[in-house]
Amino acid sequence: MTRSRREPFSTALGRAVVGSVFFAFPLLMTMEMWELGFHMDRVRLLVFLVAGTALIFGLAYYAGFREARGLRNDLVDTFAALAVGFAVSVVLLGLFGIYSLDDPLSASVGKTALQAIPAAMGAVLSRHQLTGAKTNEASAAPGSTYVGELFLMAAGALFIAFNVAPTEEMILISFRMTLVQTLGLATLSIVLLHLVVFSLGFAGQEANEGHGKAFAHFTLPGYAIALLVSLYVLWTFGRTDGLSPHEIVSTMIVLGFPAALGAALARLVV
Repeated sequence: MTRSRREPFSTALGRAVVGSVFFAFPLLMTMEMWELGFHMDRVRLLVFLVAGTALIFGLAYYAGFREARGLRNDLVDTFAALAVGFAVSVVLLGLFGIYSLDDPLSASVGKTALQAIPAAMGAVLSRHQLTGAKTNEASAAPGSTYVGELFLMAAGALFIAFNVAPTEEMILISFRMTLVQTLGLATLSIVLLHLVVFSLGFAGQEANEGHGKAFAHFTLPGYAIALLVSLYVLWTFGRTDGLSPHEIVSTMIVLGFPAALGAALARLVV
């Protein structure tokens, strides 16, 4: 009986760097992200880092950028992914000339920290994305349960929403839309989410399960998750400041459109 040879940590780490660059470069080259890192409220940034670390751990538990599983290995993958995320952010922001000696240290730290979480997401998902590896039996539990599916939906929604939420266009679109258009966009988001959920066959969804059960078990909760993620990201970036409740809901629905697509397609990413 031949024993499978374990992949060297250096190989997994190198792949994590590549995955980190692929996932993070759209944000690393976005001007709004640089400005947010400069003046973003530090309490919100701290909350974002804590929540992001928890998310990375969850993704490490489900996927991880190495084959080895278990709590200890998941923790190693989590902090290694965060280290890669910070390192990639520092190097690329430095090469792009985003850091300035005239800026206070807190501004450079803010710019780096804000970019590090999506970069770390790319690092921790690199094995699945760059090698096509399947989920290990030991790590399949989150994705093979109902709660696990909802977690993956939240992760997918967060990643996609995070890519577009810093832009002014989210606010501009919400201001330009009428009530009918806003409701139409919400309906379209739900329909697209349902079509993807039903066609992919999420865990716990029987092969002969009808559209009604899939809609109640996954589509509606998935859209609710997308809206909550949108609200959280908008709050993190200060996009809800000064807005009326009606305007906040409208902006949530606008950002909820890409977030819902991210939630629906999360199983293709992880």
